[in-house]
Order: sequence, then C-alpha cells, then structure tokens
Amino acid sequence: MNANMIVPSSRLLVLLGAVATPAALLAMLPGFAALGYGLIAVIILIAIFDALTAPRRLDGIDARTAEIVRMWKDRPADIEVTLRNPSLKQIQLRIGLAFPTEIAAQEEELATVLPAGSEFSRVTWACTPPKRGKYLIQRCAIERPSTLGLWAARKILQLQSEIRVYPNLAAERKKSPAFFKRGRLGAHGQRQVGKGREFEKLREYAPGDGFDEIDWKATARRGHPITRVFQIERTQEVYIILDASRLSARPIARDMDAGDPNATILERNITASLMLALAAEKQGDLFGLITFSDRVRDFVRARNGKAHYGACRDALYTLQPRLVAPDFDELFSLLRLRLRRRALLVFLTELDDPIVAETFLRNVPLLRQHLILVGMAKPLGAQAIFEEAEVASQDDVYRQLAGHLQWSKLRKLGRVLSSQGVRFSLLDADTLGPQLASLYIDFKQRQFL
Repeated sequence: MNANMIVPSSRLLVLLGAVATPAALLAMLPGFAALGYGLIAVIILIAIFDALTAPRRLDGIDARTAEIVRMWKDRPADIEVTLRNPSLKQIQLRIGLAFPTEIAAQEEELATVLPAGSEFSRVTWACTPPKRGKYLIQRCAIERPSTLGLWAARKILQLQSEIRVYPNLAAERKKSPAFFKRGRLGAHGQRQVGKGREFEKLREYAPGDGFDEIDWKATARRGHPITRVFQIERTQEVYIILDASRLSARPIARDMDAGDPNATILERNITASLMLALAAEKQGDLFGLITFSDRVRDFVRARNGKAHYGACRDALYTLQPRLVAPDFDELFSLLRLRLRRRALLVFLTELDDPIVAETFLRNVPLLRQHLILVGMAKPLGAQAIFEEAEVASQDDVYRQLAGHLQWSKLRKLGRVLSSQGVRFSLLDADTLGPQLASLYIDFKQRQFL
C-alpha cells in the first residue's frame, strides 16, 4: 500500500527566517501590530495551501522493476526502475531504493527528470553484490517539490523484486585448463587411453585382433571368426555431492587477509562444483547435484543442457553452511537407492575430523558399483615439514611441525580410502575448481568410469 507524507523544504525555512521573524518583531512595535500579524497570517495561509496541494503532485506516479534480477558476486551490475508518469508532464523527482544490506549501491538516491510526453521512463542504479544469495527489494521512495517549493511530497511505492546473486566464476576460469577456452570437444579433442568399453558392432576377424576381442557365440553361428568392436563411452553420469555442514563453514585464512570475509571452504566448493558441471557439459556427459548436511537438501538428477546447468546453479546460490555434523548414513542410503547406473561420484567434503572420516569409511561399501572421488580443500599449513623454504623463528618450526602432522594424517586417510577403492585428492583451495576439472578429464581419458 502506498504511503504519502510531506516534509518542509529549505525554502520554507528561509521564508520563515526572512519574513516571519521580521514580521513578528514588527508586530511588537506600536501601530504596526496589525501589519506584522497580517504578514504572518499570509505566510501561514500560503504554507498551508502549498502543503494541502503537495501530495496530489505525486498522484498516478508508479514504479516497477523486473521480478527477477540476476547478478554475480563481486561483479558490477545495474538495477532498472521503470517509472510511470500518466500526466505526460515534465516532473522532477528524487528516487531512493530500499537496498538490502548485502547489496552495495553506489548511490543511495538519484535525482531525475521525467521528460514531457513520455509515459514511461527508466532509472538505472549501479551496484555490486559482495555476497551470493537471494535478496528482496520491496520498497521505493519518490519525492517531488510542491508547487511553491515550500514542501517536499514523499511517497512510498511497493515493489516485489527478487535479486539472485550467483557465484562468480571469472577468477576460476582464468586459472582453468585450456579446454575451457575451446569450443565443444569432438571425438578426437583429447587423447583416450584404451580401446573403449561400450559395444558398437560385430565385424569379420582381421589379422592382429586379440583373442579377447572375438565373439565366440557369433563365431559358432557363422562358422568363421567374428570380432567385437568397442567404442569410447561418450555419455556418462557425473554427480557432484556437496557437503554444507559445520566443517565447510571454516574460513580460508589467505582470503580473509585479502579482505574477503565471505571466503569459506563452502564458497570454494560451490565454484568448483559449477566448474566441474561446465567441464562435464563440454565432454557431453550428464551431470547432477546433491547437497547435504545433517540431511539431504537437494537432489538434481543428472542431465545436460543450459537449462539444467541453470537448475544446478539455482540450487547452489542460496546454499549456506549449517553448524551440524554431516549425516553420511542417510546420504549413502539415498545414493544406493536412487543411483542405479554406474556413475562418477565427486564428494566435496572435509574428512580431517576423525569421527566424520570414520562415518564416511563405514558407508563406502554401499556404493562399490560407482567410481568415487573425494576432493578436499587442503587445510592451511597442512604440508610436508620444511616444504616452505623460510623458517624465521622457533615458532615457525613448531607451526610447520603441526602442519606436517596434519598432512601426515591426511595422507594416511588417503591410503585407507584407496584400499576401499576411493580416490582421494587433497587440493589447493585457491585452484580447487581447475584441479577438480583436470581430475575429471584425466578419469575420462583413462576410462575409469
């Protein structure tokens, strides 16, 4: 519902100071009282008349915005407000949008002039969203001077605009492998290892064919050797399984020093998930998405195409970490029931907590038919001892010893996971997306899936 109000302008204050005050002093002089009070009454009547007519100057003026505005984190964007002026007269306005605190606008308010003869006009706001998520703009305020300029009429207009701030992949693309910069890969875009596993056709035996390639049943039917021909599998399923529990809420210290308070492990995992989805799309594979914490939150069945990528992106842009422990029991049970076809399962989770790692290992046998890859952002400081060349003090020695112990535990965990058929990769948080995409491409080349 629209609300109207009036506020005094600086012109009214100047008028009161320049005329009403001398008139009051004049009224105190003998013989000039009537003149002084008369001037004050005239000023009051003029101000009242101007105040009564001021709200009507905003009648019919309305504003609207797009129902959905899409932006990308840390990337400048514009919001357009369309103003309707049914009077078709030139109108001078001040406009203010009720931006959420998460959206940094360059200007809190704008001054504009609605041109004569035009019913609709557009005003553009420049802003930059520093944090992904979904935000609402529900109000717009407009202000117009009264006829004599003694008051300013204000009106609150109701809007319903949803701002969707998506993760920004621009920095990740710069670090990505060369295949992100090429067009769609053809059959010979990359070298494949092996001869393929998907049956294509039967043909006559040719010298050099191995005995393992002969179809003995077809040979018996036809009375001469027949060879099976295989082709490289082109359409496979890739599922990105994203952990949004308490461990994913930990900040990345290097980015905190750089002034980004929103850089957490989950932020890195979300951008890596979208990078992997783009890589799968270029390879012609089907990609799906599963997010979980203490329960499974989203399950997007594996498909491909631009619309499907948009659905995966919409499932991720509002994802926030929850301070709960991950429930791998429920997750693995759901995957066992719903994923019938062999697929590549890419887990983006943190297993440096012994209890979490033990729960994960206990459930791995449920998914033996699938190829499992665990990608984990390397904790800050977790590296082999004295891998850093500079040791300036005794504190640095103890810090590197602590990092070495953590690194050693993660290597041991990797060996245990490898014995269960799980590939474990400790990835650098700064280049998590490109590294994950490179691992996926390597799996494709070696036909592990």
